[in-house]
Amino acid sequence: MILILADIFIGLVAVLHFGFMVIETFLWQTNFAKRRFGMTSDVAAITANLAKNQGIYNLFLTAGLIFAQFFRSHDDYKAITLFFLGCVIVAGIAGAASVTKRIFFIQSVPAILAAAFLILA
Repeated sequence: MILILADIFIGLVAVLHFGFMVIETFLWQTNFAKRRFGMTSDVAAITANLAKNQGIYNLFLTAGLIFAQFFRSHDDYKAITLFFLGCVIVAGIAGAASVTKRIFFIQSVPAILAAAFLILA
């Protein structure tokens, strides 16, 4: 049961970061993103390249968590998965410290839960 919870939270973290990538890379200057992040069109245009770069990092986090699934039957599975979950946790802490504390709860908390369940499994 604990491994199922770990799998659910690992999947959630991967899906969240894929969604972040889509917004930051492809939808940054849309009305949806501008409303969601409280940006004017000018701010969205000025920060679009930064957002694309950030989106690629989120894609790497997603890819890492998916990559780890190829090692489920190996002894290294937990270590690989925990590494990428750790990257997500650190990114969420950095985002909370530099942008808004909400980022910690949206990004780090699901990854912390996934890591905890994985360790306990």
